[in-house]
Amino acid sequence: MTSFRDKLRSAQEHNHSWLCVGLDPDPTLMPPLNELSGPAGLASFCRRIIEATADLVCAYKPNLAFFLAFGAEGIRALQDTLSAVPPHIPVVLDAKVGDIGNTQRLYGRAVFETWQADALTVSPYVGEDAVCPLLEAYPGRGVFVLCRTSNPDAPRFQDHPGSSPRLYERVIKAAQGWAQSYPDSTVGLVAGATHPDDLALVRTQAPELPLLIPGIGAQGGELDAAVRFGPTSEGVGPLINVSRAVNYASREADYARAARRAASYLRDEINGLRASHAKGY
Repeated sequence: MTSFRDKLRSAQEHNHSWLCVGLDPDPTLMPPLNELSGPAGLASFCRRIIEATADLVCAYKPNLAFFLAFGAEGIRALQDTLSAVPPHIPVVLDAKVGDIGNTQRLYGRAVFETWQADALTVSPYVGEDAVCPLLEAYPGRGVFVLCRTSNPDAPRFQDHPGSSPRLYERVIKAAQGWAQSYPDSTVGLVAGATHPDDLALVRTQAPELPLLIPGIGAQGGELDAAVRFGPTSEGVGPLINVSRAVNYASREADYARAARRAASYLRDEINGLRASHAKGY
């Protein structure tokens, strides 16, 4: 089986893209069309977004909560959504799970065996139990550890005044240790573009770890910082995630075409910044 890291690099090269599209099907924001009603509409919506953008992205990131809210039918919609992703495009399931080892192993079984995702987001609050059982049981897969998240209240704990090293810096060091202990798998960090100075520090302290960078678009993150500090020292590009700005570029029947236009614009903007930084501008 192709490793997550190799699959990501291949998709980035093939589509010339660092854009990751988050799949967050929110019925309150989706176009009011009959085909998109009910739980089955979640999969229909996501399938159209995938079909419209599959040649523009390096990954997709479905958020479990938007499907789980509909119970068993929502999970079926998630399975249908995952089946719609072309096999050469990696999938990061955004679930932010974090529990003791035996529980975390079952999360891993669901994500990596049942749903066949390529990577998972995890919360490291309980320590290595949230990460190591996954890396041990599923070599080659990816685990993105919440580090410096994009939400406004993140500094309350992650960047607590007077704490040295700060919590997110401790996460960086722990993630580097896990990556060294499980070299067959990919350990990455979630670091938001809404805190560009901290994103720069994350990259300085962990030049080798891949980054999943949320916060671009509706959250107002700094795209230039995501591009400047995104790639690893080995040249693995970041997953610059955009959800609402692509998913809901239109709330009319042309929503898929609008999503493609938005994704194409973002990919081109990212690539323009990549070229500028490559030239030293």
